[in-house]
Amino acid sequence: MAKVKKDGKARKVVILLGSPRERGNSAALAGRIADGATAAGARVQRFYLQGMKIAPCRACEACHKPGAKGCVVRDDMQQVYPALKAADAIVFASPIYWFTVSAQMKLAMDRCYALIGSDGSHAFKGKRIGLAFSFGGEDPFDSGCTNAIRTFQDVFGFIGAPIVGMVYGSAGAAGDITSNAKVMQEAEDLGRKLASA
Repeated sequence: MAKVKKDGKARKVVILLGSPRERGNSAALAGRIADGATAAGARVQRFYLQGMKIAPCRACEACHKPGAKGCVVRDDMQQVYPALKAADAIVFASPIYWFTVSAQMKLAMDRCYALIGSDGSHAFKGKRIGLAFSFGGEDPFDSGCTNAIRTFQDVFGFIGAPIVGMVYGSAGAAGDITSNAKVMQEAEDLGRKLASA
């Protein structure tokens, strides 16, 4: 049965993909999350960050000046902002590189600073957050996955957006994670949870 909001519209899940590999392991997890969300009746929109032109935050603070209308940097983040604002749930999917998320993901995260209002409000407040990480180490500690998890816990704890679930696993070559039936099922279950009321 499709999950809908009180206004009768289907829930919207936005997925930010931070891997440079379209068929990489974190992308496979994100794909399975999308399957679960779609099966639960949600609309899913994906952004493959590697293929987008996203500049670093300039720290210009123009987004917080009186009358500001968001980030002044005119690049592909201007496509992402409206989707993030309209989303009911947001998934951040990234491989772990050098003990944290990819550079592609970090660029997008930093640019979300522009979503903080002058009154301290944030466009993410109250949205449901899901995390999906893949790593090449033996466990989430020696790989740095726990560093990435902690970063998102801090960010969304500060903002007031609940992390409703996370899925992560070890894998080497692109697509290897799909052989881990347990992790893939957890990803699908997370998608369903993100789409639920």
